[in-house]
Amino acid sequence: MMLITAAEPRRKNMTALYLDGEYAVSVDTMCWMASGKKTGSEITDDELYELIEKSNISRAKEKALNLIEYRARTRKEIEDKLVPLFGEKAADLAIKRLEQLGLIDDEAFAREYAEVLINRKHFSRQRALFEMMKKGIDRDTAEEMLDELEPDPVEQIKILLETKYARRLDDEKSRARTVNSLKAMGYRWSDIHEAMSELINDD
Repeated sequence: MMLITAAEPRRKNMTALYLDGEYAVSVDTMCWMASGKKTGSEITDDELYELIEKSNISRAKEKALNLIEYRARTRKEIEDKLVPLFGEKAADLAIKRLEQLGLIDDEAFAREYAEVLINRKHFSRQRALFEMMKKGIDRDTAEEMLDELEPDPVEQIKILLETKYARRLDDEKSRARTVNSLKAMGYRWSDIHEAMSELINDD
């Protein structure tokens, strides 16, 4: 049994608890108030653990909402942010709550992200697949969304050559740099060569 000797307000709606005269932990202020404890109360190890757990869950939910406020995210992205801060249990409960509210939808995210990678950034299918899996989208879902778009690599390259790399085709050195850039985007040399040849012949 420990004695709560002080409970001091801190930034970001936190309360610092001092047990037996020494700082012990900071918890969510609302969870602290709901606990029914106060300065001068006694608290057991189990009660303290329960308070910390409730605090972590509350803070994880708030953090998760803040993360999706800026942009849509996959389950894995949010999990990777929450687990180091609040532990697996709190992170899982926070994420499940967002899923119940329809605020996390990996399939919808995958469809939108595939469209951005293919139709706006003009990445190759392979590079797009890699980027989607980095976000935590499973391979089957990523493949399915890319299948819907059916990107033609040669046409994708031609768009890039006519826009992003339009000024980098005048000489051999510039063309070599362009080829390397396209390879970094996941395109094969055969497709790059075909697209360049078609543009040059059209000219």
